[in-house]
Amino acid sequence: MAKTTSAPPPGAPLQIDHKTVGARIRDARKARGLTLMQLSEQSGIAVSTISKAERGDIALTYDKFAALAHALRLDFDAIFGREKKAAAGPTTPSFTASGKQMIYDTPNYEYGMLANDLTGKRMVPMRAHVRARSLADFPDYIRHGGEEFVFLLAGMLELRFENGSAFTLKPGDSLYFDSAVGHVYLSVGDEDAEVLVCCVDSDAERPGDVI
Repeated sequence: MAKTTSAPPPGAPLQIDHKTVGARIRDARKARGLTLMQLSEQSGIAVSTISKAERGDIALTYDKFAALAHALRLDFDAIFGREKKAAAGPTTPSFTASGKQMIYDTPNYEYGMLANDLTGKRMVPMRAHVRARSLADFPDYIRHGGEEFVFLLAGMLELRFENGSAFTLKPGDSLYFDSAVGHVYLSVGDEDAEVLVCCVDSDAERPGDVI
């Protein structure tokens, strides 16, 4: 019997399909005339990881997205389906209703993309659900250029850094840090942590001309 896919319940957040995202990365790579090996060399991401991501077999963490976006000179909005529009005066306000953020799901984090309809943003704001409980849940620390701000909304959170430092956050606490330093978010309370995160690339890391 064929397996049927049920529609999400009314009002549920829209899930970003991994295969759709992978296809956009593949299309951008081919538009640049890059092989998997060339993109791997430029991004620092393993060929096998890029290949699996393009097929939609795996979900990418933020650091992998950032590395591929920089190598492909893509804006994050393009990866998630928004074409960058030419600036026409001041930035238009972008409202995201509670529970309506677009969701990109990974084993350790559920990313809720905020202001997803606003193209060409300097910041990447997200509301994230942290499932990870141990450093062993990650193959390595997460690193990407720029700076990062996290504000804990609920639960208990530990930010652990590759240099040995660690910070435990309670609801209402926040931390601002250099995201090039390897780091991971870990839930350490009875419930999974909910966080507001904002990532900003350094000017040198921001994509230039955007597809």
